[in-house]
Amino acid sequence: MRLVPDPPRLAGDLVALEPLSSGHVPGLAAAAEEDRRSYGFTVVPSASAAATYVGEQLGRAEAGLMVPFAQVRVADDAPVGCTALWDPRRWPGSDRLFAIEIGWTWLAGAAQRTGINVEAKLLLFAYAFETLGVERVDLKTDARNQQSRRALERLGARFEGVLRRWSPSRAPGEEGRLRDSAMFSVIAPEWPGVKAHLRARLAAGAAGAAGRP
Repeated sequence: MRLVPDPPRLAGDLVALEPLSSGHVPGLAAAAEEDRRSYGFTVVPSASAAATYVGEQLGRAEAGLMVPFAQVRVADDAPVGCTALWDPRRWPGSDRLFAIEIGWTWLAGAAQRTGINVEAKLLLFAYAFETLGVERVDLKTDARNQQSRRALERLGARFEGVLRRWSPSRAPGEEGRLRDSAMFSVIAPEWPGVKAHLRARLAAGAAGAAGRP
């Protein structure tokens, strides 16, 4: 049973989050090979493995484990990465969600630091809190990944601590080992403030872009 039977397309000004499909494979294959220097702690397929990666994500979706999206840049309609809602938690004895995680996120090198990640998170938070009705959204990263930790803090997510040996390591050469995970969250009472913060960041970025020649 799918977590969301018919997930919507979530559209912003910079990025559209489209339900992941095999049609995204060629674009994602190209995006993944742009610049792999920032992928030391993240699951990002090689170009040759993009079809397998998408197939595995769609399998997880069919099993009710996640809602995977392709991140599609609005300016040129190019797939530039992936993200997902996953690890759902439900009220006891009910199908109703109370928490979900944003994860499995990666972006092509050229799409990083462009506002796409900020807007994608705004779209996912809004969908989770306002449509799915959750009380909490989780985010986590390898505790060693300082770039990701700073990015999560800038989103307005609250750092909750490091859980030791919490998740399988995704770092190359560490297959079969566990990593420490830095845990972050946004809860429902914080969402209005986080929404305003993310909108302000996007507006500032748009104003800056308009002022550049």
